Formats: sequence, structure tokens, C-alpha cells
Amino acid sequence: MDIEGLAEQVRSALETGDLCSYASMLAHDVRWGPADEPEWGCRNRRQVLSWYGAARDRGMQATVDEVLTGEGCILVGLTVSGTGGSQGPTRRWQVLTVCSEQIAEIVGFDDRDQAVARAGVRA
Repeated sequence: MDIEGLAEQVRSALETGDLCSYASMLAHDVRWGPADEPEWGCRNRRQVLSWYGAARDRGMQATVDEVLTGEGCILVGLTVSGTGGSQGPTRRWQVLTVCSEQIAEIVGFDDRDQAVARAGVRA
């Protein structure tokens, strides 16, 4: 599968909250964490899916606003709500690094320009 096809599958899984579908796209040893942190928050598929499941159970919801592809990367822009804060919905970005047709790394960003630069996509 090409990266554009994988990007569409990512969009669909995140929009519908289909963790089983998302799981099939994640490498067993996928890592997930904030940008430029020396420690990863999640270090495998089980931990990533557990985080998503717990967030959903707490009422967190995400709307996919954009999906862009670059060389070996997918940029996903999200509007996240239900985080328990009083600020309302917030924008977040994730850069998914793809290796051997699976997501090997997920890096979270609060700033779109930083995410775009990391992903190497044209915005």
C-alpha cells in the first residue's frame, strides 16, 4: 500500500474511533510521545491503544481536520474536545512516521508549523 492509501485508512480509523482498524496500522513497537522529548509516553502498540481507549472512556473526542502526506510521514491535524479543561476544543497535530507500511512513530505537536516542518509536507 502507498502512503496516501495508509493516510486515508488513518483518517477513517481516527474519525470513526475504530481502534481495531488503527491497531492494524501500528507497528508492534510503535513509539508515541511529544516532540523532542527524550522519553516516549508509549513504547508499543498495546500502550498506544490503551491510551486511546482510556481517553475515549473519559469522553475525549477528536475530529480530523486535515491529513497530508510527505516522504515517509503523515501529518494529521485534529480538533480535540472533552479534555476536561475549560478552554474548549483545542487543535493538535500528529506526525506519523511510516516504515514498512506501518506506523512506527507518532509525535504530538501543539504548533502546526512545527508539525509541518517535522513531517516535511507542503502546507
